[in-house]
Amino acid sequence: MFEQVFKNIDDILHKDAGCGSELDYVEQTSWVLFLKYLDDLEKDKETAALLSGKTYEKIVESNFSWTTWAAPKLKNGKIDHNALTGDDLVEFVNSELFPYLKKFKTNAENADTIEYKIGEIFSELKDRIQSGYNLREVVNLIDELRFRTHAEKHEMSHLYEGKIKNMGNAGRNGGEYYTPRPLIRTIVKVVNPKIGDTIYDGAVGSAGFLVEAFDYLNKKGLSTSDVETLQKNTFYGKEKKSLAYIIGIMNMILHGVEAPNIIHTNTLAESLTDIQEKDRYDIILANPPFGGKERAEVQQNFPIKTGETASLFLQHFIKILKAGGQAGVVIKNTFLSNADNATIALRRMLLENCNLHTILDLPVGTFTGVGQKTVILFFEKGKKTSDIWHYELKVDRSLGKREPINENDFIEFIELQKNYKISNNSWIKNISDIDKSSYDLTLTNPNKKVEIKIRQSNIILPEFDMLTVETADILKSDLFSSQIEELSSFDFNSWEKTTVGEVCDFFNGKAHEKVIDVNGNYIVVNSKFISTDGNVKKYTVEQIFPLYEGDVVLVMSDVPNGKALGKCFLIDENDKYSLNQRICAIRSERFNSKYLYYHLNRNKHFLDFNNGENQTNLRKGDILDCPLVIPPMEIQDRIVEILDNLKDETNQVKENIREKSILAEELQQSILGLPFKF
Repeated sequence: MFEQVFKNIDDILHKDAGCGSELDYVEQTSWVLFLKYLDDLEKDKETAALLSGKTYEKIVESNFSWTTWAAPKLKNGKIDHNALTGDDLVEFVNSELFPYLKKFKTNAENADTIEYKIGEIFSELKDRIQSGYNLREVVNLIDELRFRTHAEKHEMSHLYEGKIKNMGNAGRNGGEYYTPRPLIRTIVKVVNPKIGDTIYDGAVGSAGFLVEAFDYLNKKGLSTSDVETLQKNTFYGKEKKSLAYIIGIMNMILHGVEAPNIIHTNTLAESLTDIQEKDRYDIILANPPFGGKERAEVQQNFPIKTGETASLFLQHFIKILKAGGQAGVVIKNTFLSNADNATIALRRMLLENCNLHTILDLPVGTFTGVGQKTVILFFEKGKKTSDIWHYELKVDRSLGKREPINENDFIEFIELQKNYKISNNSWIKNISDIDKSSYDLTLTNPNKKVEIKIRQSNIILPEFDMLTVETADILKSDLFSSQIEELSSFDFNSWEKTTVGEVCDFFNGKAHEKVIDVNGNYIVVNSKFISTDGNVKKYTVEQIFPLYEGDVVLVMSDVPNGKALGKCFLIDENDKYSLNQRICAIRSERFNSKYLYYHLNRNKHFLDFNNGENQTNLRKGDILDCPLVIPPMEIQDRIVEILDNLKDETNQVKENIREKSILAEELQQSILGLPFKF
């Protein structure tokens, strides 16, 4: 019943002008669903009070209760046809209902109450359903749902998780809210929390880690005291983004935690020096956002300064974990090997302050729509690392939306990890074998047997077809189209027209040949570095020309028809890079730096200088003459958001094509029975 209702609601919201994506569908469904759930919860509490001879005082006044505004019933149990609808319904919701519910935040006794959570939710929410007739249809459908029995609540929580998963697959940073649940359950099993432990996620998102930890601990036969401990004194989280905060609260409530201890705040805005013993937790379970870039004022809260969001979160987790406490944290695998000073210092901090006992290496595709490989760090605070048990997870298929990671994939890992057993996929690295100049933790399996395993074509072809369908789904998705349409809708003609020379500062790089050193502390920004998106690095002992966070650097010379000319790189932190000759740096306070990066990167103005015959050498004047348009800053920010999303989606398409190429090669090997390259 619930599943069909959700599908019907999505169909209605798809037609509404105020809802443009799966993210909007989840948000708008959530607030209506929450109020219906709250009404059923109040009925249950009222019944329980009557049975015990007590009086129950309802949280929501009768004028604003679900049965008054949303679903006034006739004697036959059907909704009164005089119930609010159309413009009257929208007006009531926006002008009366939401303002009333917002006041709960200031009127609540404390932040741990459901009243406070109601106030917070409706302080952050906005009714985006523009048609009152659509809203009426949604309300009527949700009124059919019941949350009275354990089975009903379980089914609803399961389906809500499904909606979060769909949102994660939809793009527009929706993936930030969803970590695959089989992976979370695996992490929880390894960390093995106990009743009485305090469990924390500082990047809580949809609260997937806290929900799974609750399910892990919420077993039959718990005492009344244990149940109260789970409800009030076990699960804690922080979340910066409004939608994620709302979804996280809703998700925990639907799973049975009535007043979740989730705070709407920027975790990274908290200085590590302010964290006291009373603030620390026994268990940390988290998948912090990676790839984000934090401003200088945020970095000042941390001993190791870096713009990388995940690295700041890892410092936070180490600091806020109790001595003897356990952690399971998702992080991108480049953390194990990146050679920048900040990452090296962070690896050293982790190894010296914690026992990093296990690293789980995950295959590409574990996170749907994310091409970046990830690892799980399992560590205990208060002991230095002596041995690290590595496990490389292998699956016999290409992971994706249609073939996601599942719990069976983790069976061997969980079993071997208990005793840190060595196998074809696992090995132990002693701390004495780690280079103390780099603290490189790169995963290299010394026990791996080299073998060629040729699969049958009937196994390969379905994977090939799956990738084809998945790629087509991305390209024809409503969200992909809507983002393109939104970009096209901007009034470019109204924006200020200018050139690089008029609004930007230009700087030429300097030669570094005499100071190149593999042991240098600074990365030389040359054409190879930029053309490989920062993957190929040379180092210098002297920062001849310092670069600063937000600088856009651009390749000025390239061979005929090369792919480097005009290619840009956005500098992500200070005291890290030095600018080489024939590379220029461009700075301006008029732009969101990433907008400027997108504007200049491989700009047609630069590419037109390439005649296809001679090496192209852009002059300073050529750069300065490049035309620019300057929209208002809020439009720049939105354009960056859209382009980031489109980049993620196109990267997934590229990754699918790469995987198809590998499968095509494997198919030919299968057919021929021989290794074959093409």
